Order: sequence, then structure tokens, then C-alpha cells
Amino acid sequence: MSAINRLSQGDPSSGSRLPFYDPDNGADRTCSVSQLVELIQSLLTAAGAPVAQYSAPSATGFSVTVAPPTDGSSVWLLLTPAAGYAAGTVVLPAAGVDGQEVSVTCAQAVTALTVNGNGHTVNGAPTTLAANAFFRLRYDGVFAAWYRIG
Repeated sequence: MSAINRLSQGDPSSGSRLPFYDPDNGADRTCSVSQLVELIQSLLTAAGAPVAQYSAPSATGFSVTVAPPTDGSSVWLLLTPAAGYAAGTVVLPAAGVDGQEVSVTCAQAVTALTVNGNGHTVNGAPTTLAANAFFRLRYDGVFAAWYRIG
């Protein structure tokens, strides 16, 4: 009978230790539940789970730069302008990573919208947004360009 079968049942806490095999060191090790949670969160963020970014422009002619917390993180930009505006710009990340996505939601209308690729081509970007409209772009590393996918 293995040692794991002889363990008694209990409820883990953030400091509880979990066993795992570390292939980099070729040895059995332990980590805390909180360390495992941090690892899973970082993997989910890197895999494309969008990070929310908020902006509340207060005048026409606004410019909002999409700022992922880590290079390659996908971002959901929530724009909540004070009113409908004649013009506005969304500036995409300068260091796009293959598969990275940027979703933009806007609560008010923007008559003339510019999506600035920050050195990269943007294909299919909208030129206007109605109130409560949205769009989504994905970066392709082969062509070094953003493409509208929604």
C-alpha cells in the first residue's frame, strides 16, 4: 500500500503543503496551496484570460493606451466616457505577442474612432463605435499584425 493511501482526510488551508514530483530536479517536493494558486493564476493569465483595464475619458479627442500587466496578457478595455464623443483613440500594446487579444467595450458612442497599432498593422479595426458596442482584436506573430476577430 502506498503512503498516500494511508493519509487521513482533512481540509486544506492556504499554508497546507501538497506533494508533487519536480521533473527539473528529479525529486519529490512540496509546495503550499497558495503557491499552487499563484502558479495556476499566472498560467491562466498567460493562456489568454483577459485582464480588465478601465478608462473613463472626460473629453472628445481622448487617447487610451492598452497596458497589459505582463507582456502578452490579453486585455479587456472597458471604456466609460462621460458622454458620447466626436473622436477617440485606442492605442494597442507596442509589444504584441502571438495570440494576444484586446477586447474593447464602450458605454457611449464615439463617432470617429482610431485604433492605433503602435507600430503594427491593424486589419479590420472599426472607425466608429455605437453606445454599448464592442470589438475584439488578436495579434498574429507571423505577420506582426492585429486582426479583428469579433
